[in-house]
Amino acid sequence: MNEIKSRILLAEDDENLGSLLQEYLIAKNYETDWVTNGEKAFRHFEQFHYDLCLLDVMMPVKDGFTLASEIRMMNSDIPIIFLTAKSMKEDVLEGFSLGADDYITKPFSMEELLFRIEAILRRTKGIRGGDKENWEIGSFTFDAKKQMLKGTGTEQKLTTKESELLKLLCNNINQVLERNFALKAIWIDDNYFNARSMDVYITKLRKYLKPDPNVQIINVHGKGYKLVLDES
Repeated sequence: MNEIKSRILLAEDDENLGSLLQEYLIAKNYETDWVTNGEKAFRHFEQFHYDLCLLDVMMPVKDGFTLASEIRMMNSDIPIIFLTAKSMKEDVLEGFSLGADDYITKPFSMEELLFRIEAILRRTKGIRGGDKENWEIGSFTFDAKKQMLKGTGTEQKLTTKESELLKLLCNNINQVLERNFALKAIWIDDNYFNARSMDVYITKLRKYLKPDPNVQIINVHGKGYKLVLDES
């Protein structure tokens, strides 16, 4: 069974397009809740956690711009992409003034929309929790600022790259950290030699975390790595 990547709130009043988008995104492993007006969308947003919102601009009951402003009052960080048939400069500017992360004009290809969703989620996952400096990882505590990993009776001073890599893993805990994203974030270039270097650092981090069997860094074939905590 494929792993669910993220949860998306889709607000689209066109039933044909909404159904098609929901089916496509679910097929791409995104849990997708589809509603047909802005008021229903806001009620869903109040009740459930979402990683990204896809909002049609022209909707009954409550339009996408009004919905976005209400969502922003509750959550200033969640990514928002507007879907619209309107391409007037004023409408685009209004969308971005409300904090839109992207704006795609109908008709659009599913592949283009997916590319934009994935690009935004990669970016937000990388920076979400970016100001956080301390984590509890099983029996360990990790201080990114001091580059220190402490366990039961152990203390390991990390190198800069070890600390940066562990911080990225912690920002994406129990989720896949994409290999190419980590390479570009830390090494700038995702070439072969940097990839081999990252493998060495992953091996070192595994060694440091080995005393706690409930903490693992696993390979996700063809994608990257995942810091997994077994809290059972």
